[in-house]
Amino acid sequence: MQLNNKPIRQSLALATATLLAGTSMPGYSADTGDWEIDSGILYYSEDGRVSAIEPVIQLRKYLGDEEAISARLVVDSLTGSSANGARATDSPQTFTSPSGKKTYTTNANETPLDPTFRDSRVALNTQWDKPLSQTLRGVFAFNGSVEHDYTSLGISSTMAKDFNQRNTTLTAGFALSHDSIKPLGGIPVGMSAAPTSTSVSKAEEGSKDTKIVSDLLLGLTQVVGRNTLMQLNYNYGRDTGYLSDPYKLVSVMRNDDPDTLANTPYLYEKRPDSKTRNALYWKLVHQFSEDVLHLSYRYYWDDWGLSAHTIDAKYRYEFAGRHYLMPHIRYSRQYQADFYHYQLSEGDIPSYASADYRLADMSTTTLGLKYGIQTQSGSEFSVRAEVMTQQSEGNAPFPDVDANIIQLNYSMTF
Repeated sequence: MQLNNKPIRQSLALATATLLAGTSMPGYSADTGDWEIDSGILYYSEDGRVSAIEPVIQLRKYLGDEEAISARLVVDSLTGSSANGARATDSPQTFTSPSGKKTYTTNANETPLDPTFRDSRVALNTQWDKPLSQTLRGVFAFNGSVEHDYTSLGISSTMAKDFNQRNTTLTAGFALSHDSIKPLGGIPVGMSAAPTSTSVSKAEEGSKDTKIVSDLLLGLTQVVGRNTLMQLNYNYGRDTGYLSDPYKLVSVMRNDDPDTLANTPYLYEKRPDSKTRNALYWKLVHQFSEDVLHLSYRYYWDDWGLSAHTIDAKYRYEFAGRHYLMPHIRYSRQYQADFYHYQLSEGDIPSYASADYRLADMSTTTLGLKYGIQTQSGSEFSVRAEVMTQQSEGNAPFPDVDANIIQLNYSMTF
């Protein structure tokens, strides 16, 4: 269920952002002439909700003269229960499964969770890093992923130009993907009534749809001292096509009693069919005598009204014997989308509405610690443990979402 679990995959993306990635910036990669294997496995678990296991393996071949080819394979599996968007009430609630063939019931005063949630994904990314001249490099990539209800194919290219004796690097890139969506039970008509019984059919727009995602990147990397690098990026993105989540609902309450469900209690959500995204990203890497500080800030905004500030900090403590510890703290403050509604009132139905709490006013805090050890042969083993909490910051009283993350990683060259 790609659309249903997209927010979960976003959390996984944050958790695995450095799973197989080093700490270098554009233009400062190693060139050993060897094969390099990075492997890892991540376990992600939301308290009482979704759990995920994600193994990853990446193979890279350095061809010499700063040229390299690589391939990365990701296989993940998600199980558990996922919030369907409806609000908790003081009486039990019954919902149909996405297929419409089964029902499930949520107890009174509990957040409705879909217990039929299951998903798996296989994703492959291939990349070619190629120097085009002494000061110009290109990175060309293809990626694809397959799920039972979602397929994505994409290409990307990045050009990096060095100036000032390679102390300054300008980067420009683009990415384009075409996604095919075929949800279980078909694509519902947005803002139409969701059935609460298997004997009632939902209104459908069709069995499948598509989405186009495009991104442009402009970046500057600057050496600002013998031990300090700084990076500044701007990203512009445009999404068009089917952007709603076919599995999400919005509760409709009575006008005279906003805590009691209306005669038509649930509607399928509907989001605009286009979105323009912007993001500014700043990163600082500073090496002390041995230790290294990583500090970054990101500001995101889009024409859905959603915006977010994110601060991320890591500090790598080096110990004798090639050991290191890296504490990590990340904090994000998000402001809700224009069409986010915790609930709707009977007779006052807008053109667009979503009760997905990940579009609401919220904060996310992540605290973690990573331990690693390097061998004399150049291989490295690391383990990382983190806790993440999402909290409501607005008038939408969704409960806190707590997640635990465990990650193991091993890399070697040969």
